[in-house]
Amino acid sequence: MRDWMASLLQRRTGRDVEAWNRRIKSARVRDEAALRRWLNDNGVTGYAQRLLVWERFGYPSFMTAGIGDLIGMQYADRPQLRPVLDAILGVLPEISPVLIVQARKTYVSLVSGRRTFAVIQARTKSRVDLGLRIANAKAAGRLQSARGVGNGSMTVKLALRSPAELDGEAIRWLKRAYEENA
Repeated sequence: MRDWMASLLQRRTGRDVEAWNRRIKSARVRDEAALRRWLNDNGVTGYAQRLLVWERFGYPSFMTAGIGDLIGMQYADRPQLRPVLDAILGVLPEISPVLIVQARKTYVSLVSGRRTFAVIQARTKSRVDLGLRIANAKAAGRLQSARGVGNGSMTVKLALRSPAELDGEAIRWLKRAYEENA
């Protein structure tokens, strides 16, 4: 993610992270709010701004922790749900031999070559939500509204309480989400 943010900064401003870090140092910005204002005034916003703030004041733990640490934290108080996550991860080779699993602080993203197509999030102590990005999908049957799941880009979700609920129908929905977003 850092590399992507750095390339975004370079594309938008024509300067790399090191050049911006030198400018920030010479500007003698003392706190995060002042740095954000200074960056806004210099045309740096969004992810590129976030990267430079992290460079100056330190990266958050979710950026420096490994995937195992992040997933461990997500399921620390709900170990009974970890088998649901493991079951979903276990079927991914059936979906595609080439996809990316990205652990975040509160969820796990499944990313095709193009974008995030699914999110796995332990939303309660008894349920894992498998958020899916499927165009024109409506909440009906097992599909529910995905409001609040993951990064907000999912359209529907499947609520899974056990690995057994990751059945053929659920896998077909997951595969459809991948195919629509690959």
